Amino acid sequence: MKKGWNVEKLKMIVDRLTNGYVGPTKKIYHETGIPYLLARHVKNNMLKFDGKTYISNEFNIKNKKSILKTGDILLVQSGHIGHSAVVPKNHEGHNCHAMIVITPKLQFVNSEFLSLYFLSPLMKEQFEFMRKGSTIKHLNCKDVREINIPLPPLPEQKRIVAVLDESFAALAKAKENAEKNLENARELFETYLQGVFENGNWVDKRIQDITKVINGYAFSSKDFKPIYTVKSIKITNVGVKKFVEETDNYLPEKFKETLKDYQAKKGNIVIALTRTIISAGLKVAIVPKSYDGSLINQRVVALVPIEKFVNQNYLYYYLTTIGVAKYVLEHVNTLMQPNLSIIDLKNMPVPCPTIKDQENIVAKLDDLRNKTKKLEAIYLQKLSDLEELKKSLLQKAFNGEL
Repeated sequence: MKKGWNVEKLKMIVDRLTNGYVGPTKKIYHETGIPYLLARHVKNNMLKFDGKTYISNEFNIKNKKSILKTGDILLVQSGHIGHSAVVPKNHEGHNCHAMIVITPKLQFVNSEFLSLYFLSPLMKEQFEFMRKGSTIKHLNCKDVREINIPLPPLPEQKRIVAVLDESFAALAKAKENAEKNLENARELFETYLQGVFENGNWVDKRIQDITKVINGYAFSSKDFKPIYTVKSIKITNVGVKKFVEETDNYLPEKFKETLKDYQAKKGNIVIALTRTIISAGLKVAIVPKSYDGSLINQRVVALVPIEKFVNQNYLYYYLTTIGVAKYVLEHVNTLMQPNLSIIDLKNMPVPCPTIKDQENIVAKLDDLRNKTKKLEAIYLQKLSDLEELKKSLLQKAFNGEL
């Protein structure tokens, strides 16, 4: 640690360290009233109230020990433990739920300096070590009170805050640009993909006419045991354009022969019929090699293309388009959750050019997808590098090396 810096227990440099109200919230919320801050409003040294949670003045007064003051620090107690933010003037007099409220002694410590220290890699490690609870992990106030805080002189604290604020603003701009470029790369592919199927003048054929449709078998929950060896494909395995591998969906070896009509092969297309479509898109995936020969469970369908009618990769690309998502939304039962019937799936129209044209389309889409993946990898690496740089700056700051 840098010469001239002291180390103090947190409890020695604060006037208040207490909890916000901890308990059920269903009956305390009002449509208007006093803003009530939750853990979701505090992240990465920023406080962003979404205007959705309010309490009455009576409840606020009843919990006066956690009424907020300008310059207080809110420390997330459970969930994304250790995230913090300084309370701005516009939240003076408001309250919070299940967070630790810290009022610093400003003659010893700058609020922004302390909040940034909570964000540092050193403190993140300590918070992980300090977590308590068998079900929901959380921080205890008594443990937080004992945290050691490096304390340079106040002018040096303010200088560190100024340098970090300026650096983080530049990093945030760089991150925003990288995220935008990542989004643009993905949109480029999606736009081209959609255009391919919108601009073709081809005859439509139904799914049931161009594929073998394998509807899943209704296995009993008793059929699944970890000691068995035959994998199954459940709706939880089918993500949006990705296959989710699991380790506990095993069935008896005998089923592989007695229920061979329900087997999926590597490369088959699978669709979840329950919650078929979510905000991210249609739940459709390709069966990986590791699931070759697995058995299909109920509410999952495997499509095996009839090669003289449709190319497998062409069909998969088509099933990932916005047009298919619209068809599903028009046909799902949305009373409880978006479920697609097997009949509506079988009747789904697919534009079918010649097999040769399908192969050419797949080649172009594969080429563009590969280029898009390379761009995505570049921008994801940039985002990772920016995050590491932020950690490095925080590390240096609180080691006196900034």
